[in-house]
Order: sequence, then C-alpha cells, then structure tokens
Amino acid sequence: MRGRILVVDDQPEIREVVTLNLEAEGYEVTTAEDVAHARAAFDSGQFVLAILDVMLPDGDGFDLARAIRERSDVPIMMLSARDTDVDKAVGLGVGADDYVTKPFSPIELVARVKAHLRRYASGAAWSAGRADAGRAEEIIEAWPVCIDLARRRVTVRDAEVELTAKEFDLLAMLAEHPACVYTKAQIYERVWGEAAIGDLSTVQVHIRRLRTKIEEHPDEPVLVTTVWGIGYRFEGGAS
Repeated sequence: MRGRILVVDDQPEIREVVTLNLEAEGYEVTTAEDVAHARAAFDSGQFVLAILDVMLPDGDGFDLARAIRERSDVPIMMLSARDTDVDKAVGLGVGADDYVTKPFSPIELVARVKAHLRRYASGAAWSAGRADAGRAEEIIEAWPVCIDLARRRVTVRDAEVELTAKEFDLLAMLAEHPACVYTKAQIYERVWGEAAIGDLSTVQVHIRRLRTKIEEHPDEPVLVTTVWGIGYRFEGGAS
C-alpha cells in the first residue's frame, strides 16, 4: 500500500467513486460521512492525506480541516460544490492545501493527490536532510525567538510555541539568514521541495498562520516582515 487516505463526504456515491479510484492506485482508504466519524477515524490511525467535504451534516468541513491541521501537517484537500473565491480563501486560510469543486474528474483528483504527496515527501526529505547535515549551529537565538533545530522546538519570549512541520521549516529557513529577503517562489521551492508554478497562496497562508503563533500583534508583524513587492524577511534579534 502507498499510504492511508481519509475521505470525508456525506454522499455515498462520492465516497465510493473516490475510494475506487484511490484504491486502484494502491492507496488504502478510510471513509467517514460526517465530522464525528472523521474525528474518530483520524484519532485511530495514521494518514498521509485527507480529502474533506465542506458541507457535512453535523458540522463544517473547514472546522474539521482546522482541527486536523492543529495536529498534523499532512496535505488536506477540500471538496465542495461552492466555487467562490471567498470559499477557496477560507479553505486555504484554515490550512487546506487544495480546493476541488464538484463535479470533479476522478482522474484529476487522483493526480492532485499524487502531486500533494510528492510535495509532502520532498519537503520531509528536505527537512530530514537539514537535520542530518551535522552543522555546528544547532540553535538559532534571535530574541525573542529561539529555534532548536535538532529538537525542532521553538520558544518565543521563553514560552514554547507549537508549530506544524511546515511552519517550523519556514521559520527556520528565514531565521538562518535574517538579512535575506525571500520571494514566495524561493520559499516554496526550499520548504516544499518542488519548483514553484502558478498560485503561491499557500506560502502566504503559512506566513499568516506562523505570525499568529509568534507575533504579539500578528496584524502588525515585527518578526516576520513583508518587504513589499519582493517577499518576506526575518527580523528577530534586530535592535
């Protein structure tokens, strides 16, 4: 098996067609018809990716995505009949990696699943490579931020902060070279481990989530700042 995927949708025919196409590609599939069963399933096993319907009978797929993202960095794909820019922005804002509108092509859905899993695997390999690099500098101290690269722990103003794997890699990359300004494309290529093509809103979403965790005033960031028209820079330790 190539990994276990969680599929959450209240329509049996959707669950069936997605399951059949994923299993044909060698994936193991666990399905759920509502938020309660999805939460129980996610608590009971390890998944490499989650596909979530937005409108569920006992709750909101966006809230489910947010709950999963708080615990895991696995790719999340949203399914919905709603295709407005607002809905897509909300999906990305809660931590989803993709937004697929219904009706959809099962072949395209499987292709997107494979693409996200490649990105996730590449990013994990990049992170592991950094950990095994044997550099002398294992801790980055730039008050009020302290980053323990070996233990993958971050403290801000002496309080530990819980970051997802991607948020940690993003912060570590920026903090290692505080004088550098990185474009969205450069960040995507280094943290996600794949060439940046097309929409890079996922970088902006991760920057925003990172700021909510490390900044005193996320709407007025002083640690991870925006260099307008170019990209982002780490300002920790600046006087």
